[in-house]
Amino acid sequence: MAGRFYDDWTVGDTIVHDIRRTVTETDNLLFTVMTHNPQPLHLDAEAAKASEFGQILVNGTFTFALMVGLSVGDTTLGTLVANLGYDKLVMPKPVFIGDTLRAETEVHELKESRSRPDAGIVTFAHRLLNQRDEIVCRCLRSALLKKAAA
Repeated sequence: MAGRFYDDWTVGDTIVHDIRRTVTETDNLLFTVMTHNPQPLHLDAEAAKASEFGQILVNGTFTFALMVGLSVGDTTLGTLVANLGYDKLVMPKPVFIGDTLRAETEVHELKESRSRPDAGIVTFAHRLLNQRDEIVCRCLRSALLKKAAA
């Protein structure tokens, strides 16, 4: 399913995204190194083993980016003008290498654009869950979407 136009959404619409992703050591290592994050919990197996987690903790910004990425095909692909911001980002449970993650999205709010009559703002509530159905990340994303051509 391609992204939807602003006019195609109603508050409360919910999508369970089909794509799932099992997080690998390579995912975590590459993302952590590419973003210059030297946190030993993400890179040092011995330091991570000595932590309260007892193992490598997946980089939280990777977790967040994956959650948004898993949603794009069903929400904004081809209809996005711009992401306007993210709000209330929380990570209530840790993510570990080998966890399989899936995303869900609910339309939280719709608002007409005051400056662009051909677009509107959709606020999505994204949730990322692990294989135990625990929420590992959630946020609100405000996206400026095109309206369907008249």
